[in-house]
Amino acid sequence: MDRNKHRWKIQLGATLASNPVLLNLLRGKIVRGKSKLLCVPGLNCYSCPAAAGSCPIGAIQAVIGSSKFHFAYLAVGLLLCIGVLLGRVVCGFLCPFGWFQELLHRLPGKKRSTRPLRVLTYLKYGVLLLFVLVLPMTVVNEVGMGDPFFCKYLCPAGILEGGIPLALADPGIRASLGVLFTWKSCILLGVVVLAVFFYRPFCKWLCPLGALYGLCNPISVYRLQVDPARCTGCGACGRVCRMDVDVFRTPNHPECIRCGDCAAACPTRAITRTFSLKKTTEIQKETTL
Repeated sequence: MDRNKHRWKIQLGATLASNPVLLNLLRGKIVRGKSKLLCVPGLNCYSCPAAAGSCPIGAIQAVIGSSKFHFAYLAVGLLLCIGVLLGRVVCGFLCPFGWFQELLHRLPGKKRSTRPLRVLTYLKYGVLLLFVLVLPMTVVNEVGMGDPFFCKYLCPAGILEGGIPLALADPGIRASLGVLFTWKSCILLGVVVLAVFFYRPFCKWLCPLGALYGLCNPISVYRLQVDPARCTGCGACGRVCRMDVDVFRTPNHPECIRCGDCAAACPTRAITRTFSLKKTTEIQKETTL
């Protein structure tokens, strides 16, 4: 059970803010205009009829895969700014597809730990490097354009938010569906089934956006701090962490989504969420002096 009772309200608000044009879900039309030049912080498909902004991963691939390659300064700059400021807070509070997986995990079913599968968390860094950066840049057609490989072949959010709503609303799109739609639907189905039993499987194992924000976690301004004077090392924080982080040892681990469950479970109130440039190790040194 999520110990942060009000987090879902922020997740709902972020989902609606990323997808404000809800009537387009019935019309089967994609928003086009200047708002699509801006990226939302979470994984939210450009092709979602309700989306007013772009997906940052899709934006990076669109620039990298263009025939006249230019570095994606705007998209990458925005991601780095958000990452350095918040880290994976985006995953825990602002990502619609992350919230979708959490809702699935609330369905009845035996819940299983992902700790024995920790090695799979490294897959998302490979996805970020290969499918988001290398393949769109190197595998190009006769006019020098590369496909958005992650969006086209792997992203389950794209088929959920874009492919399925557009197909339901537009008979022409339904008539043209083929193997790729079937493949992406199978990926989505796999994520849906896994999410019922495992907490946020796509976020942990495959999401390139989570990988990028995770790299920023250890240096982000918003961070968890463990007060060594209060911490007893009881391990209560680690036991409630569904992202498999040993909080009192590595409070700003790349897998931490800053959900707040650990702080709520700490019996001595040793864990706080704060904006600080100081790392926990620096605080520990100051305490021992």
